[in-house]
Amino acid sequence: MPSYTKQGSSYERDMDYIPDRITQEPGRSQDRYDDARLDVRTWPVEPGRYRLVAARACPWANRSIIVRRLLGLEDVISMGLAGPTHDERSWTFDLDPGGRDPVLGYERLQEAYLARYPDYDKGITVPAVVEVASGQVVTNDFPWITHDLFFEWRDHHRPDAPDLWPDDCRAEMEEVMERVFTEVNNGVYRCGFAGTQDAYDEAYDQLWTAMDWLEERLTDRRYLMGEHITEADVRLFTTLARFDAVYHGHFKCNRNKLTEMPALWGYARDLFQTPGFGDTIDFDQIKRHYYVVHEDINPSGIVPKGPERESWLSPHSRARLGPPR
Repeated sequence: MPSYTKQGSSYERDMDYIPDRITQEPGRSQDRYDDARLDVRTWPVEPGRYRLVAARACPWANRSIIVRRLLGLEDVISMGLAGPTHDERSWTFDLDPGGRDPVLGYERLQEAYLARYPDYDKGITVPAVVEVASGQVVTNDFPWITHDLFFEWRDHHRPDAPDLWPDDCRAEMEEVMERVFTEVNNGVYRCGFAGTQDAYDEAYDQLWTAMDWLEERLTDRRYLMGEHITEADVRLFTTLARFDAVYHGHFKCNRNKLTEMPALWGYARDLFQTPGFGDTIDFDQIKRHYYVVHEDINPSGIVPKGPERESWLSPHSRARLGPPR
């Protein structure tokens, strides 16, 4: 889960990540960053060299789990899963026997960060890519992780992998993803962590303006960019999957439920029932993370029982808007 910093009465996402990338042409990278604090470089694409550390509870990590699955990279990049709860130090591997990741041997993801940067003092976030041999973190820059899984690992995709970044709508897709990130993905957090009524009201209004825009956009198109699934759908889905279970109540995003928006709810179920999406979702872990970790919002630590998973499996009738997947 990315960390946050408080800007006055509002909470904003801390986007200061380890900026390294894994590319087909590795070498020193000076084009995107000029950061003297970190050894900024690119790493080579090499099957078996890296381990994706994620958590099913975290929407930002959930993106990388979905993209890895859609592209068929399971045998190329291994994956370790942290448990849904953590303390201020780090995500932990408490789901694994003995509480250690079976490949890295770590109890805490923090160990991979400190293996590379002994004085690392920023958030220990998921997703993170770790080099298996050295046990060192490579990057935790979540938008670029999924971007590079598509563009840089193409030689290792399954033959029928979806085109998540289609050329013919790339510019529009970037605009859609930026608005989804700012007003929806991050918008729910700005509601939940608002420090004043005014900050909350502003975030709430922006969120629901965007949700209404999405409802209208998805009324006559199957996916955000038309007839085929793209990276934009992955990024929106992970927020929608958590909306009624967490954000509606826990983050006070309660104008209405997702289930009360016909197009968005049908769209979310359509994706959920698509291999690679719903099979990455664990509602119990999601709820345990938010309701247990956020003690300032939910001091009792009580985790709600609903809503039921079965509703996500109901017919959605979205196929009429596009060709078979």
